[in-house]
Amino acid sequence: MTLFRTVPPALEPVSLAEAKTHLRVEHDAEDELIAGLVRAAREEVEAATGRALIDQDWRLVLDRWPALPIVRLRRTPVRTVLSVTVYDADGAATLVDPAAYRLDGHAVPARLSIAHPPDPARAINGIEIDFRAGYGEAGADVPDLPKRAILMLVAHWYAFRGAYGPQDQPVSLPDGYRRLLAAYRAPRLA
Repeated sequence: MTLFRTVPPALEPVSLAEAKTHLRVEHDAEDELIAGLVRAAREEVEAATGRALIDQDWRLVLDRWPALPIVRLRRTPVRTVLSVTVYDADGAATLVDPAAYRLDGHAVPARLSIAHPPDPARAINGIEIDFRAGYGEAGADVPDLPKRAILMLVAHWYAFRGAYGPQDQPVSLPDGYRRLLAAYRAPRLA
């Protein structure tokens, strides 16, 4: 089972202006650094929670269907399933009819129920599920606590930017970061 992003988010849930206001930075000399910290903080929050904050496309690749015809998509919230593709031994793709599956996009993690899933003939990576995950297309769509966690990380990393080299980053996570994300943490799957 492999999960990877195919289309990144078009923007960050926290704008450069919001980050600069939070940091009380009024000059433009460090805009590139601060934008990079926002991007890194968003990626850290998404990794810690198993959530996509801003709409982005993902692909889950499977060798075979699970014993129960329910696939855990490992991202939340899933807004839509774009396609389910099954490959034969020669690599020819067959799209599964959307009427054959149902999405529970708000489950943690999101789940896809498939009635009578066709067996892939390709032994490795025979199934691809493409889906769009995220709270929406704008930062205003993202819940406040993950955005606060991003700002907290940006401020912490900005404060320690000169004390440690790039190879040592991220230095640490600030106090309170885990508390902000406690309700959003992805449960451990067996």
